[in-house]
Amino acid sequence: MTTATLPLKPINPDFKETVSFALGQREAARTFVEGITGSDAGLRNVFLVGCGGSLVASYAVHHMLETRAPFPVFHMNSAEFQFRKPALLGEGSLVVVASHTGTTKETVAAAEFARAAGATVAAVTRLPDSPLAKAAHTAFTYGSEDTVAAPKHVLFAQLGHALLEQTGVPGDYAQLRAAYEALPEALHRAQLESEELCHSIAAALADEDVTYVLSAGPNYGAGYGFTMCYLMEMQWKHGGSYNAGEFFHGAFEVVTEDQPVLLMLGEDGTRPMAERAKTFLDKYTRKAHYIDTRSLSLPGVPEELRGEISPIALNTLASRLAHHYEAVRGHDLDKRRYMFQVEY
Repeated sequence: MTTATLPLKPINPDFKETVSFALGQREAARTFVEGITGSDAGLRNVFLVGCGGSLVASYAVHHMLETRAPFPVFHMNSAEFQFRKPALLGEGSLVVVASHTGTTKETVAAAEFARAAGATVAAVTRLPDSPLAKAAHTAFTYGSEDTVAAPKHVLFAQLGHALLEQTGVPGDYAQLRAAYEALPEALHRAQLESEELCHSIAAALADEDVTYVLSAGPNYGAGYGFTMCYLMEMQWKHGGSYNAGEFFHGAFEVVTEDQPVLLMLGEDGTRPMAERAKTFLDKYTRKAHYIDTRSLSLPGVPEELRGEISPIALNTLASRLAHHYEAVRGHDLDKRRYMFQVEY
């Protein structure tokens, strides 16, 4: 049983400032995309490339582009990108590579590989002078060591919106921009509104042997990222992440009344998949926990755009939930066995 505890860290004091800084790069993203679509090669396809949390940050924009864009979009791990050697990679390709530190060796190599193939490369990273930023044609940055998930998602979303707008996809982009401008306050308030919930989940699951996490659609990255980056990497807790639809094709057989499951629900078109999982969990386990963006006020975000914002909100709350785990379990989020400690 967990006995050690740590003080709960406050919501990052630079949260609003960092998200606002990311939002301030909207026009830079638009100008960058205009340069691509107006070039001789034009825009043929997009690759979203990264590892770990930086791959997680592009799940939502991958869903956005895959469901709306007139060009193909691909999403893959940095190492696999190089080993796979995509046949469609070349002139007219936009490759967006992401790494918080800007030093992830696979991702820096992926940027260099993409440039050598003739692609245009954009980096999403913390600092403008990192190796990854230097390997790319341009870099979109957020500067903070602590506030990471929300600004990364904002930077990816702004690139996605620019790509859609510049390729003629209809939409109320002015309304979208206004909704995103509300995010510094809306997401900060979401964390305040969820403090009690996050504490209750962390306290309930702190000593469980394994926790399964479900999510779907553009929100899948939030569940996957919470499992791999926060539970497994930062808390050394066993976990498994599953698509809420795939859950019913195998994984649900391990559910018993004592099996903990965390389900994340957004408000986009794939919500029925998550609701189906909730109906099952309500019936078959007494240890189901839910994070649902419908419970958030999200001031300034129009009702019709809440589904667009849900992945950013869920990823923000996943990060906050991790801090509650840290406090309840007494296990520092920065503690590592292998990462940055040994050769691998």
